[in-house]
Amino acid sequence: MRAAEEGRRGKAAAGTGPGKRPGPVFIEPPKLHKALADAGFGSRRELEEWILAGRVSVNGEPAHVGQRVGPDDRIRVNGKLVQLKFQQRLPRVLVYHKPEGEIVSRDDPAGRPSVFGKLPRLKNGRWISIGRLDFNSCGLLLFTNDGSLANRMMHPRYEIEREYAVRVLGVASPEMIERLRQGVELEDGLASFSHISEAGGEGANHWYRVALAEGRNREVRRMFEAVGLTVSRLMRVRYGPVHLSPRLKRGQCRDLEPAEVQALLRLLPPGLKTTPLGGDAGAEPESIDELPFGEERERFDSPEE
Repeated sequence: MRAAEEGRRGKAAAGTGPGKRPGPVFIEPPKLHKALADAGFGSRRELEEWILAGRVSVNGEPAHVGQRVGPDDRIRVNGKLVQLKFQQRLPRVLVYHKPEGEIVSRDDPAGRPSVFGKLPRLKNGRWISIGRLDFNSCGLLLFTNDGSLANRMMHPRYEIEREYAVRVLGVASPEMIERLRQGVELEDGLASFSHISEAGGEGANHWYRVALAEGRNREVRRMFEAVGLTVSRLMRVRYGPVHLSPRLKRGQCRDLEPAEVQALLRLLPPGLKTTPLGGDAGAEPESIDELPFGEERERFDSPEE
């Protein structure tokens, strides 16, 4: 019963299916007693007592204290159908321009500077990094206050493309570039760039723009090493539809606009776009290390470039 109930709420929260205009995204559906109290039916404590007394039903079944409800649920109080208004809220997503010399972790035994020290404080919950960059890499990092969004953005199943500007010592020959396109064998499997192009350079250093749709541990560096080239600098410039703006200086961050957040959500399958129902935002994971990828988790460890 509980699984069916959460499935209905998940559909209400996620919007429409493929081929249809995206519906509203409802984040953290409210608890039933709070929604009823906000609608003027009584105090929260009083409404909890009503629920315990069996005076409230959801979708034809007795309600329970702590139950969360969404726009598609049919709620009755004393047998009468009631209409509740639900606030549409998007997850908060932050873009940070990471400089070299910062670690993407809150806990570092070496005491190195952390990117989390540069982020604005949240009133509730905490920032979760969507992927990582290693200590010596720089560029675009995304953070969110929604654990489910972070999970789906990083999961290899959804193949969200990352793009990097890479400086290497030496020049990649046409044969090397073709190998990187077709795939090179790494210790954790075959890896290939979906795009690679030259981007200039002089002397010993040459720049390339590369893109790939996964984020294995130090994957970009290892791929170039596999063809005999050493990466001397690496910068992430895009994650999915989000580009690193030249106006965002190193060490600075900005919130994505609502339209940009919606663009991220449209990358994800219907039904997987919201915080887990009933989840505690304050207990969400801070990074990929704590997200439930199962057996795939070890191959796609962070840092991901």
